[in-house]
Amino acid sequence: MPATVSARLGGRVTLEAHADGGIVACFDGYSVGLGTFSADAADRAQKLRTGLPLASFVSNSRNIDKEINLLVRRLAWHGLLEYRLGRSRIGEDLVVIEPQIPDYWPRTSQLGNADALVLSRFAYMRRRGNEIVLESPRAGALFKICDPKVVTAVAILSTPQQIKQLRRQDGFPGVEFLALLVDCQIVFKIDVAGESGLRPAEGDHNLVLWDFHDLLFHTRSTEGRHANPLGGVYPYAGVISPLPAVRPRWPGRKIDLRKFSAAHPEAISPVAKLLRERHSTRSFDDQRPITVAELSRLLDSTARVLSRSNSKVDLDDGGHAVRPYPSAGAGYELELYLAVDKCEGLARGFFHYDAGAHALVPIGVPTSELEGQLTGAAYAMGAPAAPQILITIAARFGRISWKYSSIAYSLILKDVGVLTQTLYLMATDMGLGGCAIGITNIDLFAKMTGIEFQVEGPVGQFAIGRGAKSGASH
Repeated sequence: MPATVSARLGGRVTLEAHADGGIVACFDGYSVGLGTFSADAADRAQKLRTGLPLASFVSNSRNIDKEINLLVRRLAWHGLLEYRLGRSRIGEDLVVIEPQIPDYWPRTSQLGNADALVLSRFAYMRRRGNEIVLESPRAGALFKICDPKVVTAVAILSTPQQIKQLRRQDGFPGVEFLALLVDCQIVFKIDVAGESGLRPAEGDHNLVLWDFHDLLFHTRSTEGRHANPLGGVYPYAGVISPLPAVRPRWPGRKIDLRKFSAAHPEAISPVAKLLRERHSTRSFDDQRPITVAELSRLLDSTARVLSRSNSKVDLDDGGHAVRPYPSAGAGYELELYLAVDKCEGLARGFFHYDAGAHALVPIGVPTSELEGQLTGAAYAMGAPAAPQILITIAARFGRISWKYSSIAYSLILKDVGVLTQTLYLMATDMGLGGCAIGITNIDLFAKMTGIEFQVEGPVGQFAIGRGAKSGASH
């Protein structure tokens, strides 16, 4: 019997049907209204507790099918669904599919016996509690494997296999499972006769430049392509005591350096004074927004291209550029994108900073996406309102990974730290407020720019504006 895909409520989710026809999803003390539906649809929706086969309603052949399809899509958008793959409605699950992005929907393309499949080099299996999960930084969902025979079937795909060969394997999970893996780019089709190597065969030449651990770190340490807890959630509060703010001193006789330091404040250099005055500003004075002239000065002093060289140093025929901050291998892979909420002399919108021409180039984006980016920054800062300008620091990843192996993403993050401190110091010097933000949504940025997340994507953010008199913190 072939396995079927069913939609199922997440483990902590329940549905409440109200007398007026409204259906509400409840989870973890929260509730989300899903709309008004007929009594028949409300009754059928209760089957989502155990699983409702997608094939039973996606055809939209009846009005009730249309209602259920709408309800399920809304649940999926809010991340309240999982999908089970099983051979019967009441039998054990073969696989449970957990969405990692809001718009994930299971899709199964047609696969023939002659098709050859191989596991992506970015796919991996790991233990999660008492479970085995299969995932990939490229995938829109992860697969919780419930049947040990499925693990064997996945392991066989480490080398290219035709489907007709896989069918002979004991415990073959079915073509439907393989089609779901292909859709998630965990497995990909390959022309065995025509391929010269598996690394460049995954459908995107930009992926050739990525090492496995770098792409995994990028997607799992940012927002947008996974469903794991993120940010300051204090996961070990009450379990492990926090480390002290200052490390306990090493034993032994200390050499007190204070007697060698400058005794008088006037002896402190301007740079040292800036370093001491630098702080994070999370609240901004929207009655006195930053001006376009101030923004121009900030960008000119921190990120503009100062000079270029076309010499083929170190085999790099892409040339070299010099900017105000240091960069690994003089790569200068970082680009600035500005979400402008309030700036005197500049329209509200989304812009790319052309560091070579010292110019802003507008990028047309839906208002909802601009709002989403600004609102996300305010939430990440714990601020009462959006920053006047949000600078997204994006990386052209191939600029660094073309040269460096294993340490490419690490070097990019070091460059982000250097640029962030440069922005802090210049903002302090200009009397402006700034705040580094540790969370960026790589999926939202990809939608706003139309650039695939593995080609160019956000690696940091910095809020800038005229600070309110309160709201500063280190």
